[in-house]
Amino acid sequence: MTRVALVIVTFKRQVLLGGLLESILGLTVAPWRVVVVDNENSPQTAEIVRGFEARAHERWGQTDDDPDAEGGTGRVVYDPMPTNTGGSGGFSEGVRRAHDLGAEWFWVMDDDVAVLPEALEVLGRWSGEADAIMGQRRDFDGGHFFWQHRFWPSLAIYNPLSRDGWREGERYKLANALCFEGGFFSRRVVDRVGLPDPRFFIYLDDALYGYLASKVCDVYYVPDYVLSRRREVANKGIGSVRQLNSTSDMTRYYITRNRGYLARYFMLYGDYSAPGFALGTLLTFAKEVIRLVMVDRGSLRSGMARLVAGQRDARKILRDPAWEPMEPLA
Repeated sequence: MTRVALVIVTFKRQVLLGGLLESILGLTVAPWRVVVVDNENSPQTAEIVRGFEARAHERWGQTDDDPDAEGGTGRVVYDPMPTNTGGSGGFSEGVRRAHDLGAEWFWVMDDDVAVLPEALEVLGRWSGEADAIMGQRRDFDGGHFFWQHRFWPSLAIYNPLSRDGWREGERYKLANALCFEGGFFSRRVVDRVGLPDPRFFIYLDDALYGYLASKVCDVYYVPDYVLSRRREVANKGIGSVRQLNSTSDMTRYYITRNRGYLARYFMLYGDYSAPGFALGTLLTFAKEVIRLVMVDRGSLRSGMARLVAGQRDARKILRDPAWEPMEPLA
């Protein structure tokens, strides 16, 4: 496993970003590059990254024997954005920048996590078997974080019946989704699938990217822990391991709007079902109403208004004759 680029997207969370960068310095294997995409374009963030760059140089030195495509040997790349492009736009830009530099592997993450010291060693061991890998995460309280690793394209929702436990002798689970909170994938995937789609802005862009990756390679969900989440989020437990996390009305809009993008991609692979999509939309609305009432305790009127607005725009995406998917890079 060579030329591993960590791609971090940050926006107005300097304290959390500082904690993540501190944890990266504890990695037992040095990353080839750390690309920080700053959606705020903040002088404070730039200063934090400069301080991290100095410490990374002291810790690991430069990659003098392995310059990137621009001839650079420093491990840290700061990429400020002129406008806030959301997590989707940030990851699209970060993967593009790392790809242009010559990265062979991409480990993507938000700014509100911390990496575990042996994570790159762990991911490196799996990289000989799969081109897309998702490790497990600890929640902000140190407990296990449940992730639904299977997506139902026909309904355009995560499979609510996904197993979380591991059977004896089960080395990995085959997934058809990824999460940009720790997803790890190779250059071969990016070349064949293209960059993450920035049009999502936030939400479901990573699920789609894992779905597209599963069309060109196996996507492994492995039992090894590689990250811990550091931002406390209000939630409501559902059963023994699942939880429903708090969200915002802004996110609720993208939860329904971005289903339109999912449907367009599913159509390309023959996985779209109009009746199934309609049922999935109803289930999505039901879930968000439950979240509003049980977790967020916000205004049902404003929350429903954003859900309806998102669904209205999703229908426009479904009917847009000019829509095109992201193009492969090779």
